Amino acid sequence: MTALTTAAYVVLAVLAVGSAVVVVWHRNPVVSALALAFNLVAIAGFYLVMDAQFLALLQVIVYAGAIMVLILFVIMLLNLRQELRGRDSGLMQRMVGPLLGVILGLLLVRVLWRSVTSGFAPPSPDFGTVASVGRELFGTFFYPFEAISLLLVAAMVGAVLLAKRRL
Repeated sequence: MTALTTAAYVVLAVLAVGSAVVVVWHRNPVVSALALAFNLVAIAGFYLVMDAQFLALLQVIVYAGAIMVLILFVIMLLNLRQELRGRDSGLMQRMVGPLLGVILGLLLVRVLWRSVTSGFAPPSPDFGTVASVGRELFGTFFYPFEAISLLLVAAMVGAVLLAKRRL
């Protein structure tokens, strides 16, 4: 791995983690959704660095494009103004939240340490090509792909029903 590739990974990692923190911590759902879109574009940058241009294009078109438009549409449809006022968190959340954060941080450090010490396996030559993505999507992951599409349709119908009930 060259120094330029390593620098690109570090910059993309900082951008991805920073935007993920904004998604979790920001109270405004529109800002969180836009930070999620930024995060998805940063992940597409990872695919570009790994020479998987097709996967990067799919990431931008499908996730940063279509799914984010859907999420923003649902946020605007539900009109979440009254939810912006925060609720007081209970004692259980204040105790368990930091504990889970520390555990997650320790697991992340462990995984990063193992990957740095053992190195990364190089991807296969057909990684990210149309043929390999199609083979995995319509072969190995056909049923999970269909289940997720049904789940997204059910979520859209539920959002429309919730919005109509409030009117």
